[in-house]
This record gives sequence, structure tokens and C-alpha cells, in this order.
Amino acid sequence: MLKSLQKKWNVSKTDLVLILCVFAITGTTTAYVSKLITGWVGFTESTHWAWKLLLRLAVLIFGYQIILLSVAFLFGQFSFFWRFEKKFLSRIGLIKKERTENKEEIKEKL
Repeated sequence: MLKSLQKKWNVSKTDLVLILCVFAITGTTTAYVSKLITGWVGFTESTHWAWKLLLRLAVLIFGYQIILLSVAFLFGQFSFFWRFEKKFLSRIGLIKKERTENKEEIKEKL
């Protein structure tokens, strides 16, 4: 399984370990931050579950992206995760997909 990820992402073994560490740390940190924010806002056991869910989803979706890039920067994997983020943002429609040029278009430019 790890070999297939390494091949798919075209990274070294060291980079793969760092990338997996970034994912693990980001997930744990985001869950912890989500819990802190719901407490800070003042949600208690009596707060309706839907409000908690909405706030936690917002933190998990948007906070995760920020934390992911921050942790990736600290681990020296920012470029990998920036490409990952651009792909994610284009899939949800927040940015336009990057256009890749084919060989014929490149030859025409030369």
C-alpha cells in the first residue's frame, strides 16, 4: 500500500513518511481545535446538535486547509500540499482548474 502511494504521488520514501505525518498531525490538531472552538463559543450539552455540527463542519472543512498548509510548511512539504490544495479547491469550484498544455501547443509557442 505504501509503495502504491509513493508511486502515485511520485515521492521518495522519506517524503512519503513526512506526508503521512503531516496528514496525521493535521487531523488530530483540527479535531482538537474544533472542540476548543465549540467550547469557546459557549456550546454546552444542552446546545442543539445541529448548531454544534454546523460549527464543527465549518472548522473541519476550512480550518483543516489552513492547518494542513501550516504543518506541511513546518515539515518541508509545502509544495506537495499546495498542489493538493489547488486540486481540492478546483474540485469544489472555488478556483479554476489549471490548464495543462499539450505538446502541440508548446511547439506552436516555440
